[in-house]
Amino acid sequence: MRFILPSLLALLPMAAHAGEIERVKADGSNQLAKAARIPIDSELFYVSGQIASPVDPSRPLAASLTREEMGDTRLQTISALGKAKAILEAHGYAMSDVIKATVFLVGDPALGGGWDFAGMNEGFKQYFGTADNPNVTTRSTVQVVGVAYPNCFVEIELIAAKAPAGRKKR
Repeated sequence: MRFILPSLLALLPMAAHAGEIERVKADGSNQLAKAARIPIDSELFYVSGQIASPVDPSRPLAASLTREEMGDTRLQTISALGKAKAILEAHGYAMSDVIKATVFLVGDPALGGGWDFAGMNEGFKQYFGTADNPNVTTRSTVQVVGVAYPNCFVEIELIAAKAPAGRKKR
């Protein structure tokens, strides 16, 4: 048995090798995939949760910033994704490599404490399913009580993947 198990395990990766990154678009969505298939020997890159920068880039991020200084959910989504994009690019990835996003939304006091799902979607439209990035991503969105700073309404984590060399992405 000692020799049978390693021999069988050696066959498993061969079956999972075949293919390329596959994104299955969600019905009626230009920004979302309902599923993604990643070959086992793909390279993965995880981007930790990113929050927005203040609207005025000269202002440092601080707990004392107001909603107006941080922007609404749409602006914060665009900012957080912009920061994530810069991290990806610094490591040889692009937004087109993103296969999974997790979005944490905080209720906006200007909306009675409810989340601004529509504003977050508007921000996402700037980065996924566009002329620059026709790829879409899978995504989970949850409402949370808060993130690291007051008046931050969005935190976004990303997972990017690159298919093994010589294989195309869909």
